[in-house]
Parts: sequence; C-alpha cells; structure tokens
Amino acid sequence: MSSRQHDSECSHHHQHNEAGHGGHDHSQGHHHSHGHHHGHHHHHGPNNKAGLAIALFITAGIMFLEFAGGLLTGSLALLSDSGHMLSDAGALALSLAAMWFAARPASPNKTYGYYRFEILAALLNGVALFVIAGFIVAEAVERIQNPPEVASGSMMLIAGIGLLANLISAWVLMRKGDVHGNLNVRSAYLHVLGDALGSVGAIIAGLLMMLFSWYIADPIISVIVALLILKSAWGIIKSTVHILMEGTPITVDADKVTASLLAIEGVKNVHDLHIWTITSGLDSLSCHLLIEDSASSQQVLQQAVKRIEEEFRIQHTTIQVEKSQLQHSEMKV
Repeated sequence: MSSRQHDSECSHHHQHNEAGHGGHDHSQGHHHSHGHHHGHHHHHGPNNKAGLAIALFITAGIMFLEFAGGLLTGSLALLSDSGHMLSDAGALALSLAAMWFAARPASPNKTYGYYRFEILAALLNGVALFVIAGFIVAEAVERIQNPPEVASGSMMLIAGIGLLANLISAWVLMRKGDVHGNLNVRSAYLHVLGDALGSVGAIIAGLLMMLFSWYIADPIISVIVALLILKSAWGIIKSTVHILMEGTPITVDADKVTASLLAIEGVKNVHDLHIWTITSGLDSLSCHLLIEDSASSQQVLQQAVKRIEEEFRIQHTTIQVEKSQLQHSEMKV
C-alpha cells in the first residue's frame, strides 16, 4: 500500500482534530493516531488572524504615505520602501486569505482540505518580492549615474512615521501571532522588520543628503533595501519549496525516528518511512513496521504511536504493522 494511499486515509484528522478512522484496516493493525490534543487550529486561530489584520491595516496606510511621499520628495529610498510595503501588504492579505481557505472543511477529493493554500501563498509572496527587488535595483543603477535632488527633510519625516508604524506592526504580530510556529505569520513578521530597516535606511539617506548634499545616498540605500528584500524572499521560497517537495520537516530527524521505532521490542525492520509537512505546525508520518511473528501487533503499534507523538510531536501517524507472512510489492519511494 503506497504512502499516498495512507495519506488519503488520514483525511478527517485535520477537520476534527481527533483522527478519524480510515476505511481500511489491515489485519495486522493499520492505525490512525488519536490526537488527544486539540491544538492544530492554534496555527490558524483568531490570534494569528487578528495580528495579521492589524498589521495589514497599518502597512497599507504607510505604503500609501511613503509612495506619495516618494513622488513628492523625489526619493527612490522612500519609493523602494513603499514597494517593500506593497509586497508586505500583499503578503499579509494572502496570509489572511490562506487562513480563511484553511478553515474550509476537507472533502472526498481534497482529503487534506485547503491547508496547503497557506504554503502556496507564502511561495507566491516570495516570488513577488524577487520581482519588486529587481525593479528597485534597476531604477537605483540609473540614479547612481545621475543622482536627482531630493527633499530630504520631508523624506525623513515620512520615513520616521513609517518606522514607527512598522515597529507597532511587529509588536502586534509578536503579541498576537505565532511568530515561531507559523510560516505565514513568520514571513509577515520578517517583512515588517525588513520594512522597519528600509525606513531606517531612508532616514539615514535623508540625513546624509541634508548634511552633506550626498544625493547618491538615496539610490545606494534603496539598493540595500532591495538586498534585504531578496534575503527574506530567498528564505521564504526555500522553506515553501521544501514543504511542496514533501521534504522532511526541519524539526524532525528521520534517522532518529527509525532508531526510536527499532528500539521497540519485537520490531525487526522499519521501511517505507515518510515524514512530511501539510502546513505550518501540522506534520504527518507513515511507515511500515515488520515485527516478530510472536509479538503483539497492537502492543507494538501502541508503543510506536506513543513514541512518535512524545518524541517528535507528530500526531498524524499512519502505521502498517506486518508479520513475516505478509508480502507486498516494493515501493517506488
């Protein structure tokens, strides 16, 4: 039986938090772990939603202010920071949309529901950041060759307001959202911090222009902002592609999982082990255990489920227990 078939049998777990039993039951004990923990929805809960909504409101307001300010003062640093803000407002809006989608129930043809939409949103967001950074660098290169004059006083005032607003957004996300556990909230938080740095850059550029008339500072600072954007974009793209490629969660070591299962009395072999992430904070595992014919499949199964939950924090497990007489064909993966 393939890992993917296992996956489809785990469907109801996401919707009800208590795992539903799948339709198949191998004589040797096919298991769906009963999550005694009702916490998956913390990752898509009202706290994250409220934090993101407040941050979106602040970010969108400052984005318009900085864009208008950039046009009025002629500052590329302000315009690039408002471009950064635009990507952030988009990211926050996508994150909120992702949470709304994720709350939709699973269906027979989407057995995991819409949880993955969150990962797709984060990927799209990462790609958008790359494009925006490219535009800023192209414009900056042109300006470095022929720096225009910039109204530095107004520029610093607007950048100062932007900085304050970004710090408030970051604080709101820290207080209300799961910055460490949820990839979308984390990417939004990193965006907001990047924005704050962009605003600091614009203030520094304004000071240099006001004190020394170094108008080249404006495009140089905007390139630095663009590099910050690229750094955060690369991190987001790497994480999301890893999840979409069904990579093992970075918090879990597959070798340690195998060693832990082999340490159970009666287990001879662990094979077809798959560990993957559905969405931030929701991991799945499936494997086959070959046990001694004299061992009790239910006892081994109970121990295996307990170990995986306690040691690796994975509650969505599907384990097939096999004895020597059971034959199945070789798996492709």
